[in-house]
Amino acid sequence: MGNITVRKESMADCECLAKCIFFNDRMASKPATAQILKKQYCQGNSSECARYVVFKALGGEHVPPDLYPSQKDRVEKILASARA
Repeated sequence: MGNITVRKESMADCECLAKCIFFNDRMASKPATAQILKKQYCQGNSSECARYVVFKALGGEHVPPDLYPSQKDRVEKILASARA
């Protein structure tokens, strides 16, 4: 029998994290909260982040600065208004 190597895949940070206005501006004064949100939305499955969904669909210029990562309910309205 041969040895089986199991490689643990690491979750990559979101491609937008370094320049994300939400974290670099809005959350700068709330580092503890920012860390919790980053862990949930930016370090793992970025597709759960409302900001990332808008970014991928329309581009960074269409991501509202006040859009929280958890506000997926706003995504459809943003996408619809951008396409109108």
